[in-house]
Amino acid sequence: MKTLALLVKREYWEHRGGFLWTPVWITGVMLLFTLLGIVTTEVLKSRVQVNVGPSLDMLRSSLGAHDIAQAANALDLAQLTFAGIVSVGVFFVTFFYLLGALYDDRRDRSVLFWKSLPVTDAQTVASKALAAMLLIPLVGLVVATVAYLGFMLIVAAWTGLHGINALPAILAAHPAGMFLRLLLMVAAGALWALPTIGWLLFWSAWARSKPFLWAVLLPVVALILDSWVSVLGMHRFGEDLSLARICGRLLFSVMPASWMGVPGVAGVPNVSIGIDDEHVAASLGPDKLLALLATPDLWIGVVGGLVLLAAAVWLRRRRIETSV
Repeated sequence: MKTLALLVKREYWEHRGGFLWTPVWITGVMLLFTLLGIVTTEVLKSRVQVNVGPSLDMLRSSLGAHDIAQAANALDLAQLTFAGIVSVGVFFVTFFYLLGALYDDRRDRSVLFWKSLPVTDAQTVASKALAAMLLIPLVGLVVATVAYLGFMLIVAAWTGLHGINALPAILAAHPAGMFLRLLLMVAAGALWALPTIGWLLFWSAWARSKPFLWAVLLPVVALILDSWVSVLGMHRFGEDLSLARICGRLLFSVMPASWMGVPGVAGVPNVSIGIDDEHVAASLGPDKLLALLATPDLWIGVVGGLVLLAAAVWLRRRRIETSV
């Protein structure tokens, strides 16, 4: 276990530019645009007497309990927005990290060095899978949460300059509760992501060159052929196995919260999150994740992902060369 933890740390050290700095830059741009929006609002108001959005002076004179509740809900939604936008960057980082995770070691021959150490191929593959399942999304979530706290400070300072105390709305929001809910989503997403993680690591271990083409073109070609067969009026392979869903799980399951909207089972509602205008935090309740654990899609994907990971371990033991 200690060896596996060190291997996961090694993945962070080697890929810190993608794991850490990608979400940092994304959230930095979001905060920059927030500041630019505030400055633009103030300049337009002072120069041409144009109010962009509701007047803060009007809010100050008519601020009530309902307004505070709405502001708190808006802050919860802002926290979710920060996490959601960062998740897009997390998806691309994870996708291309997995494609190169086993291929790059063979391309630069560093695989020979790692094989000389008392580290098994299973531990190496497991460390890369764990980095994709947990480390990358957790780093992204922490960065998004820190940026959201910075956003709250900016908003509090801005409203304070106009004589509005934002503290009641901040106290009525649920930053800790939202963080815990998003943390549970990361845990559920780790299981949901296994098909894509196994698929990409398999091709990273197998391909002698261009693992991206192998991993992406095969599902795309399968979908094109399936559609062609449908046009000819023949029996489609995808009619019984839902080929589009299979290909989607193989390529996009590492997208955070991509499990939303999957079909449920008897007695269990569809797994989805509807963001209520007044209860954002309540819309992310643990019952959604419990419903996900009851869906066959999740566990079929887990089994398929583990099989692909086992194949990646087998290939790791036998293939050390590339075409480069």
